[in-house]
Amino acid sequence: MAQVYENPLITRYASREMSEIFSSDEKFKTWRKLWIALAESEKELGLEITQDQIDEMKKYCDDINYDVAKKREKETRHDVMSHVYAFGVQCPKAKPIIHLGATSAYVGDNTDVIIMQRAMKMIRKKIINLLSRLSKFSVEYKDVPTLGFTHFQPAQLTTVGKRATLWLMDLLMDCEEVENVLASMKMRGVKGTTGTQASFLKLFDGDHEKVKRLDKLVANKLGFEKTFPVTGQTYSRKLDYKVVSVLSGIAQSLHKMTNDIRLLQHLKEVEEPFESTQIGSSAMAYKRNPMRSERVASLSRHVMALIMDPAMTTSTQWFERTLDDSANRRISIPEAFLAVDAILEICINISSGLVVYEKVIHQHVMNELPFMATENIIMEAVKRGGDRQELHEKIRVHSMEAARQVKQEGKENDLLIRIANDETFGLSNEEISSLMDAKLFIGRAPQQVMEFIGEYIQPIVDENKDLLGIEVDLKV
Repeated sequence: MAQVYENPLITRYASREMSEIFSSDEKFKTWRKLWIALAESEKELGLEITQDQIDEMKKYCDDINYDVAKKREKETRHDVMSHVYAFGVQCPKAKPIIHLGATSAYVGDNTDVIIMQRAMKMIRKKIINLLSRLSKFSVEYKDVPTLGFTHFQPAQLTTVGKRATLWLMDLLMDCEEVENVLASMKMRGVKGTTGTQASFLKLFDGDHEKVKRLDKLVANKLGFEKTFPVTGQTYSRKLDYKVVSVLSGIAQSLHKMTNDIRLLQHLKEVEEPFESTQIGSSAMAYKRNPMRSERVASLSRHVMALIMDPAMTTSTQWFERTLDDSANRRISIPEAFLAVDAILEICINISSGLVVYEKVIHQHVMNELPFMATENIIMEAVKRGGDRQELHEKIRVHSMEAARQVKQEGKENDLLIRIANDETFGLSNEEISSLMDAKLFIGRAPQQVMEFIGEYIQPIVDENKDLLGIEVDLKV
C-alpha cells in the first residue's frame, strides 16, 4: 500500500497484540457478542426468543460478512444498522430479534468500554514488566556513586541505582492509576435511546425489575460487575478522559526517564542499547545517537497532546448526546493506547540493555568531589582547633582559584593540593584523601533503593509474575 498513507503507529511502533485489540475484527465480533448477550438475557427474562435463534447467532459470531455490511452502509450511512442487516442475512431465524430494544450506543459504547479495558490490561502488563526490569537495574547499581544534578549542575552525590528509583516512583504512581481506572470501569449497559430504558420497559410490559435485571445480566455476560447507573444515549465521556489521562501520565513518566537517559548518554555515563550494525548518523559514522529514547520522547508528546481531545469532547456534549464525538474518538483513543504501548515496549527494550560506564562516572565524580568535600574538610579542621569562619573563607578563596584554572586554563582541579599546602587546615594529603571516598557522600541512597524496591515494587512484581517475560525486538 505504498500509494496511500499508512499510520506509523501500526506499521512502525505499536505491538501486533495492541493493534489487534483495536482491529475491525475485534470491534465487530464484540458487537455480535453484545447482540447475543442481549438476546440471551431477554430470553431468560421471558421474551419469546428461541434457543435456535441464539445458536444461529453464535454460529456466525466470528464470521463477519464485511462485504454485505460495507455495501449496506454505503446505502444507509449507518454503520450499526448495516451490521445488524449483515448479521440478519447470515441468521434469518434470528433476524427479527437482533438488536431488540437497543440503540446504536448499546453496541458502540459497550464495545468501546470492553476494548479499552482489554487495552488497559495490556498496558498494565507492560508497566509491570518495565517495573521489573528497572528494579533489577536499580538494585545492581545501588552502590555506584554518581553526580546528582539540580538545574543540570553538579549537586550532592547520589547513586546510579537511586536515580533509577526516581523513574520507578513515577511508574509506580502510573501503575496505581491504571489499577484505579480498571477497578472503576463500568459498561454503559442496556439503557435505550436517551438513557431512560423506555424501549425495554415496553418490551417487558412495564416490569421495572426485569429491566434492571436485564441491565445487570448483559453486563455480567460480558465480564463486568457494574454498569453506569445513569446515562444519556452514551456513557459519560469523562470515562474517556480518565482513561487517556492515565495514558498521558505514563507518557509523561517515560518522557522524563528517557530525557534523563539522553542527557546521560551525552555525558557518556549511561548508554541505551546500540546494535553492532546500527547507524547513528548518515554523515557522522562515529555517532551513537540515543534514537530509542528520542522516539519515546516524540511519541510521548503525541499522547500528552491527545488529552485535549477527550477533554473537549466531554465538555461539548449536548444534553443526552451529539454525534460530534464519534469521528474524534475513533482516532484519539486508539492512538493514545497504540502510542503508549509503543513507548512501553521501547522502554522495556532500553532497560534490558542499558550500559553503565562506571569509570567515566567515577572520573566525573572525582572532578567535582573536591568542592563537595570541603564541608567535611572544614569540620575535620575545626575538630583540630581551627576557626570555622577563617577556614570557610580560605576554602572560598581556594575554590574560586581552582575553578578558574579548570574553566579558563583547562587544568586539573587542584583544590585539595591547595588545602593540603595551607597550614591553616593542619591536614596532610593522606588525611584529606581519607575524606574523599565518594561513598561517604551518598547518604542513604543504597538503603533507600533496597527499601523502596522491597516495600513497593517487588510485591507488585511477585504478585504478577505470570505477566513477566516480555522480550521486545523493535521493528525499526
